[in-house]
Order: sequence, then structure tokens, then C-alpha cells
Amino acid sequence: MTNLLVIDVGTTGLRAARVNDALDIVDIEYRPCPPENPAPGLVEFDPAAMASTLIDAANQVIERSPTSIDAVGVTTQRASAMIWDRSTGEPIGHGLGWQDLRTVGDCLIANAQHGWTLAPNQTATKLSWLLANTAGLEGRDICAGTVDSWVVWSLSKGALHVSDQGNSSATMTGLRRVDGSGWNEEVLDALSIPASILPTVVDSSAVLGPATALTGAPPIAAVLGDQSASTIGQGCVRPGRVKITFGSGGMLDMCSDGSAPATGRRNPGGTYPLVLWTIDDAPQWGVEGIMLSAGTNVEWLRDDLGIIDSPAASHDVAAMCGDTDGVLYVPALLGLGTPHWDYGARGTLLGVTRGTERTHVVRAVLEGVAHRGADLFEAATTDTGVSAHEIRIDGGMSQNPTFVQALADAVDRPVEVSPVVEATTRGAAFMAGRAIGTWSSISDADELWRPATRVEPSPTSATATTRARWADAIERSREWLPDLSALDM
Repeated sequence: MTNLLVIDVGTTGLRAARVNDALDIVDIEYRPCPPENPAPGLVEFDPAAMASTLIDAANQVIERSPTSIDAVGVTTQRASAMIWDRSTGEPIGHGLGWQDLRTVGDCLIANAQHGWTLAPNQTATKLSWLLANTAGLEGRDICAGTVDSWVVWSLSKGALHVSDQGNSSATMTGLRRVDGSGWNEEVLDALSIPASILPTVVDSSAVLGPATALTGAPPIAAVLGDQSASTIGQGCVRPGRVKITFGSGGMLDMCSDGSAPATGRRNPGGTYPLVLWTIDDAPQWGVEGIMLSAGTNVEWLRDDLGIIDSPAASHDVAAMCGDTDGVLYVPALLGLGTPHWDYGARGTLLGVTRGTERTHVVRAVLEGVAHRGADLFEAATTDTGVSAHEIRIDGGMSQNPTFVQALADAVDRPVEVSPVVEATTRGAAFMAGRAIGTWSSISDADELWRPATRVEPSPTSATATTRARWADAIERSREWLPDLSALDM
């Protein structure tokens, strides 16, 4: 039996998990590792603390394992950036989290001067900022990278400085050539980023070298971004399969037909083209849609309005009424992502009357997030030309029955719920196992999919009518802050 270790580094915490060859998680060690917010819009983290925490968590799992670890898979949050000293392995200053917004102005300048569509939640301008604003870099041999690069470097004690094609495609937009064939020298020069400090781009599933920082030095055999890992973990490894992760935000990923895009710009339907993973140097292209706030809206109900006690209670409260009594909610707390890309849109509650109760509001919030999920699905269908027969979901909101039923009704498709809340661990384990021969083909990931539940659309739902009303609600939420709405990043 194959014994796999996965290191899964998220935005606020990390997990080390032991996974068997049925992709069951048989042991797990979780550690919080939250970022810091030194000022509004600034998000930083301590790379050294991240490395020591993940190595300790991983060794705890290894020590509890009855047999040795056969391979290690690494999956991480994307786009956060950091620099470190190549000779000592020590990080230089704090890393910048993917939510950090200090480079908004740099993105606007790059667009005005060069026509490039760089975004502050991508890596390019973060690395440029770090190189320009970190003291004491003169004469030092430095490395730069994203969290996956730093994790693999730390596990290998500096022997490996790598990133996989999928992670670099998604997070280093602009720094990579559109077809994924290499670094874009023009952009690197303009942003003053030397190619020599960047990681070597490798396959997502391949034996890279030993994790000498871990007990037994098992081989590192997979490295990929969290959304790619979630896609594989839910078996969405060919066109016609689509997954959405509903966490604080929402992320849809779907394989396309395998051809590279003509440009790196957004597709007409509002999704982004990207490499999801590579195996044997062959990239799997896909599209990604982004919902800027999903579970954050449920947290708003709990933390700010105080009308529910916990996220789980949103189901119980919403289930107390059969419908919203005409109330609609647009979950645009941070603006609207795919397909609208309106950063000046804001959360909007419509149809409120004197008879509106908290049950109606809570249900409207869950249904609003579901409708945004349907927006992502429609955008992916437009941009790939393929309409999936069902949707697979993971993330915290996938555990909410009222929400899952609302999503099935909004997309008018069955919804299959992941057997684990975070499918990233399953995906990274699969790719590590494939590298050492446990599985022979990426298609085996689909065969291993066993949903926790499958929810069919309600036979009484009027999808066409509700989607038309939803489109009207979206328009009413847009351009509330015109200056932000004018930004196109």
C-alpha cells in the first residue's frame, strides 16, 4: 500500500496529512499560520515561521506513521511572494501575501506605459516591490519565488529552487510568456527582476529530490497550486468536468481542449486562461473564474450583523423559511469578479419590506453566493464551449445543505460534494503517487472520485425566472464606487 505525505499550505494555516492509495486522509496535523496586517491593504507573513511550522507538522505525521513515507506532495496558496539568501537559506524580510494591495499603483502604471494587465493579487509587481524596497540586497546572491518555491526549498534544505508550470502560470502572469514556454524577458526587464533569481519551472508530477528536512528524507514528487490540486482531487481532469471551491472566496477551474491561448488576457466570458498542471512537459490548459467573496458573506452575518452564531447555523436559520419572500442579495463585499470584473460594485440587499425577517436575509445571502457560482459556471461554458453535466464542489460552504441545494437550482445541474472539505490534499497526493507509479494516468483521478453526496436541482425551481431577476440585481449593485469600477486589472 502506498503511503503518501501531503504538505498543504493555505493563507491562514497549513496541514500535513498522510494519504493512502484510495486517496483517504488517514492522519492529519493542522497548524495556524495567519498573515499579519500592519496597515489597511497590507498583508505580510513570516517565511521562516512558515517553514519551521510545516516541517514540525510533517515530522509529527511521519513519526505516527506505521510505515515509511513513499513520496511527498506539496500544494500551496498561490501568488504570495518572498525573497531569501541563496547561500544561507534565510528569508530576507517578510513575504507579501496574495491579498496585499500595495502595488495597485504599479499595476496601473504598467498598464498605462506598456498595456500590460497586471493585477496586485499576482506575483509580478510584488517581487518588483520587494527588490526595490528591501534594504541590504546589494552584493547578495538571492532567490525569489512564491510559497511553493519556498516550501520545496525548505524541505530540500536549499537543494531545489523550483515552481511548477501551473503555479507559475496562475501567479506569475505577465512574467511568463503567454504559451508558458519561458520567462518574458521584456516584462522582467521593465520590472527590474533578474531571471537568475527565479525558480526553475518543473512538472507538477515528478520526482524532484529528497525532502532532507524530514525524517527519512522521502522524495518530493509533486508540487502544484491549491486550485489545481483541488481540481485533480475532485477528478475534474478533462473538459466537461468543472469544480468550484467555496471558501472565503470562490474559485472555478475547468480543463479546456489543450491549446495555448492567443493572449494572456481575460477570455470574452470573463475567465482567465492558465496552465492547470504539466505532466511529462505537456501542459493541461484550462480556465479559471473568481468570486471575490463567498464564505466571507456568511462571516458578515455572524461577526458584523450578529444574526447567526456560527457559519453552520446559516443552514438552520435559512431552513426555517421556504423562500426569501422576494429578498435578493448580491455578495459583492469586495466587488465583483468573473464575469463582470467590477471592483466598485458593492454588496446589495434588495426587496426588503417591513415583513422581512432574519431568516429571509440569511437565505438570501446563501442563494446570492449560489447565483454567483452559477455566474462562474456560465462564464466557463462560454469560454470553453463545453457545458458540464454536473458541478463538483469543496470548501467550507460545501458543507451547507441549503447552499448546495440553492447552487443546484441556480445552475440547473446536479452538484456533487467532495468527501473532504479541502480537496487540495487529495489532488497533491494523487500527483505524488502518479510520479512514483501508484497511478499511471491523470484520468485515474476521475475514477477515484467518490462524492459525499449528490444533490439534484429541485423539480419546482424556476431557474430561468430566478436567473433573470438575478441579472437585474447584479446591475443594481454595479458601479457603486465609480472610480474603482473604472479600474481594469
